[in-house]
Amino acid sequence: MKSNWKCPKCSNTSYETDQFQATGGTFAKLFDIQNKKFTTVTCTRCRYTEIYKADASQLSNIFDFLIGS
Repeated sequence: MKSNWKCPKCSNTSYETDQFQATGGTFAKLFDIQNKKFTTVTCTRCRYTEIYKADASQLSNIFDFLIGS
């Protein structure tokens, strides 16, 4: 697999991805509802991390961009 991603700090092309959820807004905080989803891309060399906020359909577009053919 070829990667299109390049770390803006150290120019490394190796990365790891992960996901997390967080609350957003007063109602969600009061009831501890994690309604915001994020994907992270972390450089394996310097640990610089980019965070992307997206719904499920947009996440696949992010991964398509990062992974070349």
